[in-house]
Amino acid sequence: MSDILTSWDVANLRGDWVQQSVPGADLESDSGLQTAVLISIFTDRAALPDDVIPDGSGDPRGWWGDDPEHPIGSRLWLLHRAKQTNETLLRAKDYLIEAVQWLIDDGAVAKFDIVVQWAAPSLLGATVTAYRQDGQTVAIKFNYDWVK
Repeated sequence: MSDILTSWDVANLRGDWVQQSVPGADLESDSGLQTAVLISIFTDRAALPDDVIPDGSGDPRGWWGDDPEHPIGSRLWLLHRAKQTNETLLRAKDYLIEAVQWLIDDGAVAKFDIVVQWAAPSLLGATVTAYRQDGQTVAIKFNYDWVK
């Protein structure tokens, strides 16, 4: 079964749907893995009780329909306003691992390789490579600007 393909637009720092190149055609589709990874990374996961909310509002975000046993999304949003340090890079990688772990648990992916680095001031660069059970890979590169 295929889903609408969500593609990451590096230049504009956002995901978007892709229309087929034939005029009047439908949206592109894929097996859903790339879209599942992007939704997992760029949906705000609810903060844990001991997380510090960066704007001081106390709003833990998250999706109202989340199953507490299996929340979706990532906690990358907690890095808004974080200093550009190695500790922040490690936290970002941990948040990415946490966000995509469900794909391993569900058997959709055998493993992930995740690489994070500073792409520019206040810009986290990451590459998330998914290894399917059949050995095929899907690599997604993105930049994340958390200073808004």
